[in-house]
Amino acid sequence: MDRPPPLEILFRDDHLAVINKPSGLLVHRSEIDRHETLNAMTLLRNQLGRRVYPVHRLDKPVSGVLAFALDPQTARWVTECFRDRKTHKTYHAIVRGHTLEAMTIDYALKEQMDPMTDRLKDPLKPAQSAITLLKTLAKGSLPYPVGRYPTARYSLVELSPITGRKHQIRRHLKHIFHPILGDTTHGDGQHNRFFRETLGIHQLLLIASSLTFPHPVSGDPVTFNAPIPSDFGKALTQLNWPTGLIEKARPPF
Repeated sequence: MDRPPPLEILFRDDHLAVINKPSGLLVHRSEIDRHETLNAMTLLRNQLGRRVYPVHRLDKPVSGVLAFALDPQTARWVTECFRDRKTHKTYHAIVRGHTLEAMTIDYALKEQMDPMTDRLKDPLKPAQSAITLLKTLAKGSLPYPVGRYPTARYSLVELSPITGRKHQIRRHLKHIFHPILGDTTHGDGQHNRFFRETLGIHQLLLIASSLTFPHPVSGDPVTFNAPIPSDFGKALTQLNWPTGLIEKARPPF
């Protein structure tokens, strides 16, 4: 079996290691994907030669900024920052249709239960508050009849989740009828197929672009930015959107 390529490390000091997680990689071992032998936590542990502690999660198909603590005290600190909403997360996505210039998606979400990993959770638990801020960075179209329309319309959006529910961004975009391209669970099958078969773009077009939280030692805010992955960049090119649209919107490192 070929050795996987090393993870791209965006930042490392004595307390934190922040990586650019590729699409298709689990954060850690999961009963949901028992056949998967690779995960970011194990790869990073082997790459650094020391224990690492995940402090938040990204869905398997999502690429971008993923932070790990290098000791239990830092893990507790950063986990509490996420719990107390002292973090700021920015995502970018390409979605079907033309979105509003800006909107707040305030739509409560029922907890999604997995029969293998959520056996002890209450299936009757009421929907929890879920809020995502959306800003449109660009709108465009491609001259292809996907579905019943002669052209296919798309938007580049910036997303800031205020809460952290499971699959929140993907479910919220589906709720407002602007699903993310490449989302095989919450997306539009016709547009996903068009991107795969015509444009050669296979990945979920959602990036965890930026993450900011207080440093565990100094308390000063630190920001980590992920590069634009190849499939996302290819989609931007097809739609004549410069990558600078994302770079300009992101906070400085």
